[in-house]
Amino acid sequence: MSPTTNGHEMREALLFPGQGSQSADMVEAVERHRPELLDLCRVEVGRDPFDALDGGTQYLQPALYCASIALWAGAGSPLPALVAGHSLGELAALAAAGVFSEADGLRLAAVRGRAMQAAAAAGPEAGMLALLGGEGEEARELAERNGAVVANDNAPGQLVLSGPISRLEAISLDAKRVGLKARRLPVAGGFHSPAMEPAVAPFRRALGGIDLREPRVTVYSGVTARPFEDFARQLVEALTKPVRWRETLLALRDAGAERFVEVGPGKVLRNLAKRTVPDQQSASLAQLEVASA
Repeated sequence: MSPTTNGHEMREALLFPGQGSQSADMVEAVERHRPELLDLCRVEVGRDPFDALDGGTQYLQPALYCASIALWAGAGSPLPALVAGHSLGELAALAAAGVFSEADGLRLAAVRGRAMQAAAAAGPEAGMLALLGGEGEEARELAERNGAVVANDNAPGQLVLSGPISRLEAISLDAKRVGLKARRLPVAGGFHSPAMEPAVAPFRRALGGIDLREPRVTVYSGVTARPFEDFARQLVEALTKPVRWRETLLALRDAGAERFVEVGPGKVLRNLAKRTVPDQQSASLAQLEVASA
């Protein structure tokens, strides 16, 4: 996966995507490269999640996990020294690094998706709002002033807020006044915020039943923007704490990453890398496969 440039082998960081990167055709990769994972997914979810992607987080998360693992396996299971995952993508990243099996990672994704959907249904109606433009301070001030929280710090000029729907509507109006673009995300919950507290206990119980091993490579946590130190604790914290993705990309660059490679599906993380570390290369696994063919 690391073709040389002028005789220099590039140091890469492998990125696994989170919810929002799904595509309608991603099941094809699972059927081709990880059919046994698809069978297990149907058992864990109670139905084929790829037939219910519009049914919410409980289906999207295990389906996306399976797709990421399948795309990675289809590319030959490359494993550079640096790996990270955005939100749900941390489960795929840790499975790839050998912290737990692919099957256990799927079980965790299924529990996580169900628990987060249940938490969203149990509380006041909430959602997520992307604020685009500016330096970030305006978005943070809007969140604080309107009772929302920063859920994702994705890239320069792109913050995502979580909060009650009524407050997000007010923020959308305020955003236009200060020159920011506001876009509601198609999720039914205030993810990466205190609203997800009801999901903590069931997810922690699921992690307690998983055998956790030392990673084969360095995996960065989106909660700390540093290498994982306590897998179970930090995976649980990720439910209610913001994703520090911009800082994570910068930390990977500082650790020596010269090219950021998104596993897929989608191209969300590749685009965020282009904005955050524009002097480094970014690509998808599929692009690299074509280039090396």
